[in-house]
Amino acid sequence: MIKHLVPITALLAGVALLLLGSGLLGTLLAVRGSAEGFSDVFLGLIGSGYFVGFLAGSFIAPPLIRGIGHVRAFAFFAAATAAATLLYGLLVTPASWIALRIFTGTALVALYTIIESWLNSQAPREQRGRIFAIYMMVNLGALAAAQQLLRIDSPSSFTLFAVSSLLVCLAVMPVSATRLSQPHAGTAASFSLRPLMRAAPVAVTGGFLSGLAMGAFWGMGAVYAGRIGLADDGIALFMSAAILGGALLQWPLGAFSDSRDRRFALAVVALAAALAAGGLAASSFAGRWAVAAVALYGGLAFAVYPIAVALLVDHLPQDDLVSGSSGLLLIHGVGAAIGPLVAGLAMDWIGPQALPLHFGVMQLLLALTAFTSLHRSEPEISEPGHFMPMLRTSTTVLEMIPGSEATMQAGAKTSR
Repeated sequence: MIKHLVPITALLAGVALLLLGSGLLGTLLAVRGSAEGFSDVFLGLIGSGYFVGFLAGSFIAPPLIRGIGHVRAFAFFAAATAAATLLYGLLVTPASWIALRIFTGTALVALYTIIESWLNSQAPREQRGRIFAIYMMVNLGALAAAQQLLRIDSPSSFTLFAVSSLLVCLAVMPVSATRLSQPHAGTAASFSLRPLMRAAPVAVTGGFLSGLAMGAFWGMGAVYAGRIGLADDGIALFMSAAILGGALLQWPLGAFSDSRDRRFALAVVALAAALAAGGLAASSFAGRWAVAAVALYGGLAFAVYPIAVALLVDHLPQDDLVSGSSGLLLIHGVGAAIGPLVAGLAMDWIGPQALPLHFGVMQLLLALTAFTSLHRSEPEISEPGHFMPMLRTSTTVLEMIPGSEATMQAGAKTSR
């Protein structure tokens, strides 16, 4: 295993630096925007803008990468991201931030696509599951650590924007120094919703509702933490706790989902997440207890989308594994683009407690959908899938899912 990790160390270092910068930026914008007096509606729009850009970039990035090559494309999009990060600190208005957030989302999905296509080409068939898991843990670890960078200086200063931009620039160094051969850049993901609904309607519903909940967390979680009275260091701890909770609970919950009817597992985890969201709302009046509550909620909520992916994989033939999983990822992205705006509108109307209420409603709807489906017999599963820890990055990473025909083909091309 170690001999397969050594060549991709530069790529993992690059993505870690990239996520340190972008993870800090996401929380910084929520905290600074709130301090500037932006309404919750505008803060929700800023959060939604990122996922709108992410969706657009999923289709825009591949042809650009094919045109100029991976190293040049990485430098190009990293420079664009770093420049946009500095502009946030210079143009502090809701309209400019929404536009910049869309732009940043587009650039970041291109950067993820570049790194993940490289990882795909370097992952031997027998090791791709482990490499996928390690990559996801680097993602989670870097995002959790990024929140603590909020402690460096006041969000009202320019310093944190400069730190975020610096980290994105540093990400170029290990990637541009790699000696790995450049892989083939795939085409933009294409899918049809109807076959996915026929194959696993609960998985599709889970992907969408999970997107609504997780998009709201990423876009409005830091705003909520500030609204309930946490200081900047408390906000950093709040966000890190949710991410670390998600990292710690994904494996036991994944094992739980692998051991029984996946619909039942999805229903149980979603119901538990809804109850945890209620606990978050109750603990918000008890200061730092909200940190423990959000760690539990994050641990459960972060597992919902990977369980939905595993449920879909259970019902897809190998030839359709990548396209189907890509389709579910895009459905999840649509939900994530809507979630911050819906949560922002609700918080503007009801107050900060609307955010855990939003979490609870989305998870409860999913639990009811999954429980209701249990009276229907499932089609026979010839080769069940396995749960894999997963965050929303680009569709390219799905080619590393064990059993995917695209991964086997990529491995064959690399060996030649």
